[in-house]
Order: sequence, then C-alpha cells, then structure tokens
Amino acid sequence: MSIANNKKAFHDYFIEEKYEAGLALEGWEVKSIRAGRVQIKEAYVVIKRGEIFLLGMHITPLPTASTHVHPDPVRTRKLLLHENEIMKLIGKVERAGYTLVPLDLHYTRGRIKAEIGLAKGKKQHDKREDAKEKDWAREKQRLMRDKVRGH
Repeated sequence: MSIANNKKAFHDYFIEEKYEAGLALEGWEVKSIRAGRVQIKEAYVVIKRGEIFLLGMHITPLPTASTHVHPDPVRTRKLLLHENEIMKLIGKVERAGYTLVPLDLHYTRGRIKAEIGLAKGKKQHDKREDAKEKDWAREKQRLMRDKVRGH
C-alpha cells in the first residue's frame, strides 16, 4: 500500500532499476507517516562513506509529539539496503552517471519502505515526447470509449 509517491521523478528521469530500502526512522516520524503527513517530491538520495542517505523528505510532526523530542522535519535519514546492493548502486552512480531518486514510500508487511530508482536524467525534448505520448494515449482511450458507447 502506497503512502507517498514522487510523480516528479518519472517526469524528470528515465527509471532503469528499482530497489526497496528500509528507512532508519524515529518514533514520531513513524506516527506522522502513518497519519499521511509525509512529502517526498523534493527529496533526493546521496551516497556518503559507503552508506546511502535520503535528504529532503519532509515529515510534518504531529502536534501530539512528546515534549522532550524536538522533531526535525527534514533531517537526513539513512536508507537500509544489503551491502551487495549498496556496492552495485555506488558503482553505477560513480561510473555510469546515474542518479538515485526516491520513487515512493509504502508498507511492506507493516514496515515502512522506500522505493528508490536508479535513474538517468531526461532532456527537455524527452519530456515533451513523453507528454505527447501521454496525451495520445488519453485521446485513444477517449476515442475507444466513445466508439463502445456508440457515438
């Protein structure tokens, strides 16, 4: 079940591969995410010292967060992946010019997971081409629907 999507990522990048990663979260963050108070549109993934981190994901703290915790809505959060996956991703990002982008947050067996994509940036003309294809697909659906209805 999806919690938050990053539609902008599919607009700005060609997604080559997808990986599911765990997130190192604090208690108040889990509560806020379960309440749907999360946004990943501006988020991005970086590699530091052989570890992978998610930056810019905004989790709005609930007003009921405890008094002794001072929530930081956009703190850097560590992504949890297997070591061989991390090595593979580091190799592709450093050598092949790929970027890592967060695609969505979802639940897997009650746990909050992030899906990250190995992506290549789109040029402006690629974005226009995609928009044309989407418009044509929508138009085709409309024509087929009208044909079925007998218009």
